[in-house]
Amino acid sequence: MFRGNPKGIEAALRRKVENILATLNSATEVEAMNIPGYRLHPLRGELAGVWAVSVSGNWRITFRFENGVASDVDFTDYH
Repeated sequence: MFRGNPKGIEAALRRKVENILATLNSATEVEAMNIPGYRLHPLRGELAGVWAVSVSGNWRITFRFENGVASDVDFTDYH
């Protein structure tokens, strides 16, 4: 599923990241990401308008969702 090089992603997290990205790629609305274990939640403050799903620990995939398309997708430790 990775379009780039997954080299920087721990092997233990890679499958979950791939699954999340595949789900995000096929989603037409943000609610499609509200899957048990993903813990979908909106961010606040300066990151208002950005959504996040949990990968593991502090690692999240963050994204914006507008007009049925995910954008600004990032894999980050935002805590």
